[in-house]
Amino acid sequence: MKIVIPDDYQDAVRHLACFDKLAGHEVTIYNDTVRDIDTLVTRFQNADALVLIRERTPITEQLLARLPHLKLISQTGKGIAHIDLDACTRHGVAVAQGGGSSESTAELTWGLILAAMRHIPQEVARLKMGQWQYTLGYGLRGRTLGIFGYGRIGRIVAGYGKAFGMQVLVWGRAGSLERASADGFATAASKVDLFRSADVLSLHISLKPETQGIVTAADLAEMKPSALLVNTSRARLIEKDALVNALQAGRPGLAAVDVYEEEPLHDSPLLHMDNVVCTPHLGYVEKDSYELYFGSAFDLLLAYAAGHPQSIANPQSLAAR
Repeated sequence: MKIVIPDDYQDAVRHLACFDKLAGHEVTIYNDTVRDIDTLVTRFQNADALVLIRERTPITEQLLARLPHLKLISQTGKGIAHIDLDACTRHGVAVAQGGGSSESTAELTWGLILAAMRHIPQEVARLKMGQWQYTLGYGLRGRTLGIFGYGRIGRIVAGYGKAFGMQVLVWGRAGSLERASADGFATAASKVDLFRSADVLSLHISLKPETQGIVTAADLAEMKPSALLVNTSRARLIEKDALVNALQAGRPGLAAVDVYEEEPLHDSPLLHMDNVVCTPHLGYVEKDSYELYFGSAFDLLLAYAAGHPQSIANPQSLAAR
């Protein structure tokens, strides 16, 4: 098969152990991100299959209409909000959803919490400039960790909070509340209660049409001036411009952010704020995680090539093809 892998920023994929699974196939890898549809068509026009790195390239009706050879999109991870699934079905393009790691994002979340609460990046930068002990940070023991969304990642982060001696408080849909209660964690009386009570509030919600903007300016205004908001999920969960405005107003006082509305990020007010720690969407970007994500995506591609498609999100596409 002719396989194209776009958006490999770090030129990492061909160095993974699982890349050997594609031996015998014609593989083209691009190390940048483009949005221009004509360029995408030029890059993808001969491909039988695409292996997408999470949500880095949107797949639209307009693009699919110009890719008559495309048969399969093998997605690293299960998130497919960036793919027009109905359009894929109409064009006979199967979308396979792979597996991956929850631990990598949970670990980065905890790293951001420690970094932001103890002002680690700021202190490192000032030490390099010859300054000694510039700030006073905050400890975690005894403080309240708010978890908005108690799924696979939220559950792990809650466990880290417990290990650090924090009081864990969960809010989310009914399923989240039931799972959290079953695990022995307290649940908030309401979303407002969660935002008012949390010293650290971490978002762990899937981005869907109904969750876009679920965190509003009014929610953020309820937070303590000393509180930290952490977002390693998706930027569009927060109402547009609400986080920057809230940080400028002092509620919350701190933020740690790994996700942005446009990626790769070239500039943002968040990058210029001393009370914000920003990382370039590193949640799933580590070697063990990549081996899991790409190994799964490659296995699904090979199963399709062998005539045994698996984990297809739109099985109707197989009949169309």
